[in-house]
Amino acid sequence: AFSPSGRYLGVMAELENLKESGITAIELMPLADFAGKRNWGYDGVLPYAPDSRYGRPEGLKGFIDAAHAAGLMVLLDVVYNHFGPKGNYLGLYAPQFFTERYKTPWGAAINFGGEGSRWVREYFIHNALYWLTEFRFDGLRFDAVHAIHDESPKHVLLELCERANEAMGGHRHVHLVLENDANQARFLGKGKYTAQWNDDSHHGYHVLATGESDGYYVAYADAPAKHLARCLAEGFAYQGEVSPFSKAPRGEKSGHLSPLAFIDFLQNHDQVGNRALGERLVALAEERIVRMLSAILLLAPSPPMLFMGEEWGCRQPFLYFCDFSGPLGEAVRRGRREEFSRFAAFAEPSSRQRIPDPLAESTFKRSTLRWKDSESTAGAAWLSHYGALLELRAREIAPRLPDAQPGRYRMLAPRAFEITWPLRDSQLVLVANCDNEAITLEGTPQGRVLWSSNDQPGAPWSATWWLAA
Repeated sequence: AFSPSGRYLGVMAELENLKESGITAIELMPLADFAGKRNWGYDGVLPYAPDSRYGRPEGLKGFIDAAHAAGLMVLLDVVYNHFGPKGNYLGLYAPQFFTERYKTPWGAAINFGGEGSRWVREYFIHNALYWLTEFRFDGLRFDAVHAIHDESPKHVLLELCERANEAMGGHRHVHLVLENDANQARFLGKGKYTAQWNDDSHHGYHVLATGESDGYYVAYADAPAKHLARCLAEGFAYQGEVSPFSKAPRGEKSGHLSPLAFIDFLQNHDQVGNRALGERLVALAEERIVRMLSAILLLAPSPPMLFMGEEWGCRQPFLYFCDFSGPLGEAVRRGRREEFSRFAAFAEPSSRQRIPDPLAESTFKRSTLRWKDSESTAGAAWLSHYGALLELRAREIAPRLPDAQPGRYRMLAPRAFEITWPLRDSQLVLVANCDNEAITLEGTPQGRVLWSSNDQPGAPWSATWWLAA
């Protein structure tokens, strides 16, 4: 969906544009071979086979070489918690691959710790090594590791991390990144995983921008600014506290970890595509609010991640799409619409008919980026905004990040906060007001103003950054 061609060549054609905008790395959604002509990638069944819809394996290698030549890293999303529902025959000839001891949203769990699990572990560890060595990806993003169940003395995730780093032999640095809804800080830090996608920060940003409180957003609706401030300073918003959504304790203490261990974002494929109508943030919130929040995202120490087209203010929806046939396809179509029946906007069966059919080719085509929109007046303005912030980050902040320490935050008002991060030779300070009402500051931080959305710090929906000695 990144380009009309739908192939590696389509991404290669935009490498220079990505580089010029200030982007330094590209992450691909999963490539493992799947059923049908189109898919998000999370229904893969042959983890060692890049799906042919995107091009030949040689094409993938050529794309990665071209990205490296342009100075860009390439990371790959991998799925080790389940296989797709169609085309997975492992259970027929290798039943020990699965266990009924645990359940996942996708059926029987993969056997990482029971009898016969040694070779199951090797299968996935070598798959990670395959992508890193054969294709020379610069890192991997591990999908939903909270659904990987393993009670072995050494968790398979820790073994995989060790083996990957050993295989690099100190000659290459690779980034191993988790998606983990359980917020288990134990997997992050020196000698462990590089970072984790921080859904908590996204939820704080989103609730501030939109005021939504449906679903998991209810856990952030009470104090979204405070949740976001804690994320920016300490990592997770929930570090063992009971979540109002799950009604159970969630997360582990993360305040000891570097901010570099948390990847923050305003949007991603999940948060956009798992909405009923696939709306992007710019279609849900005021432009001035999105611009202000994007400045927090792009200048905070944590690595910022953008969803394709975000840098030019893309307003197209990104929808859930697949290409299953027969009873499975019909079950997916029906399940997609039933999934949203608990939301007030889709409580009536007639209203759910507005939800795009995930099997229709038109749903996929609506999600394919229209690159000409980036050349419009609005697109150019967004590119200028993101480009200027990323250039400022590269010049003033990135060189000081290797020694970045956890931040300290304090609330200035229910929707306003100040955060200070100790960096190499300096301190980075942010004052943000995420409210329609101005706040009065008792003095301002000492130092040089790096960026401000308003001449008056504390103004409504404003963010100001200082660099202090």
